[in-house]
Amino acid sequence: MKILVCNAGSTSLKFKLFEMPSERVIASGGVERVGSEDDAVFHYRSIDCEEVNLQKCSIKDYKSGIELFLKHLSSDICGIDEIRRVGFKTVLSRTCFGTCELDDQVLRGMRDWQVLAPVHARAYLESIQAMKQSLPDARMIGVFETGFHKTIPLERRIYGVPYQWYEKYGIQRLGFHGASHSYIASCLSALKQHYRAISCHLGGSGSICAILDGKSIDTSFGMSLETGLIHANRVGDMDPTMVFYLMQEGLGQDEILNGLQINGGLAGISGVSGDLRYVQEAADKGNSRAKLALDAYVNGIVHYIGAFAMDLGGLDNLVFTAGIGEHSAAVRKAVCQKLGALGVRIDDSKNDRNCPIISADDSDVVVRVIPTDEELVVARETYKLD
Repeated sequence: MKILVCNAGSTSLKFKLFEMPSERVIASGGVERVGSEDDAVFHYRSIDCEEVNLQKCSIKDYKSGIELFLKHLSSDICGIDEIRRVGFKTVLSRTCFGTCELDDQVLRGMRDWQVLAPVHARAYLESIQAMKQSLPDARMIGVFETGFHKTIPLERRIYGVPYQWYEKYGIQRLGFHGASHSYIASCLSALKQHYRAISCHLGGSGSICAILDGKSIDTSFGMSLETGLIHANRVGDMDPTMVFYLMQEGLGQDEILNGLQINGGLAGISGVSGDLRYVQEAADKGNSRAKLALDAYVNGIVHYIGAFAMDLGGLDNLVFTAGIGEHSAAVRKAVCQKLGALGVRIDDSKNDRNCPIISADDSDVVVRVIPTDEELVVARETYKLD
């Protein structure tokens, strides 16, 4: 079976075409700067080594990006009528926690909770509609980010709000990055049946997940994407009453939302960028606000690791993944240096080389760097759905 996986971002699209169940990637591609009249970027590559790189494109919307990818796919190695299913790395829906057919009810649930992830939800709703038009005979499947966290006990999901809010409105900790944390769990489960692990997905958006024998038992994300760690541009954990205070001080709703969702996080503290590489560079040159942003970022990661180690009753494996987790030796070192009380010790040479295992020989915890593969998880879940 040929399964196309679509990963939609605020201004990007990523595609991978899998042959299942062999999990062979037949083709991949992507679009950057969706919405641009003259500055979009498109790339495509297949197993036949055909490679296409287009610069300064006009890709006005998600539909245009999808059609461009399918055009290259069809003229290269695969007629689009061979694609039986399309799997989307969807974020959340009020009516589905896990893997579901994207029918009217599930799509309505996505719109109901769009306010919790406005940019991501909009990208997927538009992409799903466009894909349905381009591939009318294929099944559309959503692999929701919340699915992996269904195993978190209610006492760790419940908020201190009136219980009726949980029953009527679904107010609870949901958790995200489920595909990434699920992939890490599958890698660890292939090594050992019983383990206590913490997965650190650190990128433009970040989250920490406690994993016990392959199952999520706690996560740093809450009900929305505005929670947990400091992100590239989003605030992370905060006091909700702050919003009412800022309104009292004369700030409008849009100004506050922009501060929390666009101008916050690493970008907001540092005044430099939301990209950790630029923040790190500025800090190394003596920029005090950039250093403060890095210190706050690392402190949040350490805070959750410490709490989740207690949830797990100990720690066997600490895993770093995603863009920052896989490539920033400086962040990994800064985090691990603060975890001595848990018996974490790293080998600086291995860490600097991004080795698969960066822990020292005398470390009580195996510290790993595992590149995530969210698209593979989506392909597997899409294939398994009856």
